[in-house]
Amino acid sequence: MLTDDHKAWGYTTSTGLGFTHHTVVDAHFRACEGPYLDLLGQAGIRPGAHVLDAGCGPGDFLPHLADLTGPAGRVTAVDLAPENADLAAGRAASGRLPCPVDVRQADLTALPYDDDTFDAVWCANTVQYLDDDRLAAALRELVRVVRPGGTVAVKDLDAHLITARPADPYLFADFFRAAAAAPGYARQLLRSRELYRHLRQAGLTGVRQRTVLIEHHAPLPEAASAFYRAACARLAPQALALGLSAEWERFLDPEAADHPLGDPDGYISEGNVLAVGTVPAAG
Repeated sequence: MLTDDHKAWGYTTSTGLGFTHHTVVDAHFRACEGPYLDLLGQAGIRPGAHVLDAGCGPGDFLPHLADLTGPAGRVTAVDLAPENADLAAGRAASGRLPCPVDVRQADLTALPYDDDTFDAVWCANTVQYLDDDRLAAALRELVRVVRPGGTVAVKDLDAHLITARPADPYLFADFFRAAAAAPGYARQLLRSRELYRHLRQAGLTGVRQRTVLIEHHAPLPEAASAFYRAACARLAPQALALGLSAEWERFLDPEAADHPLGDPDGYISEGNVLAVGTVPAAG
């Protein structure tokens, strides 16, 4: 049974961007927490660092960033949606975190910080909302606010690796290909494995990138079942409106007794990409 929180999936934040309401972001984090934190651990964030969480959403990564930096470190976080920034600030204040945490509302393309303020940036599940021009502007800002020798780490969803069973193996691939025919969110979800190129173009050096497959097998854990059933229910009407396979009708009702993800052979996957680079010395 879906909770009332998951029924809020029809809502966006005040930014108007889909899949940014805190109930959705929190649900996705819970579904993929283990792999997400594994990737965070590969971002090169060191104890004692001052870290910027760029696009923090409701603050799911904040306690983990605070643990990485430790009591000698500091975490600053920004989000475009003021309600998400307020929620993240409240969670940080009540979490007894091991280091100071400051959260405010800000746009990644115009950060309110001086040059060389931070030792590292963590930017997770955020650049999917930026077209190429805004991505370039955001990366310029991240490079500007990180000191020479510091780290910029960007993690995002790779829609190429989304698939479900039992279902047509090309069901999601066909959807994203059709939806990406026009500029926008779907196309940007297919851009993640090009992040290394965008980081290099922003002037970062030593760029490395890793793509991971996150898999959920039947019986799906409760958090994964709740998130992916709701996510599929949001995509299914769009797919049917595009004239795609009638098989999408099986995903319309997240509580259906015969939902594919409730099948004894149920399975769903997604991809995540982590790209990391170093800010070069001036001159």
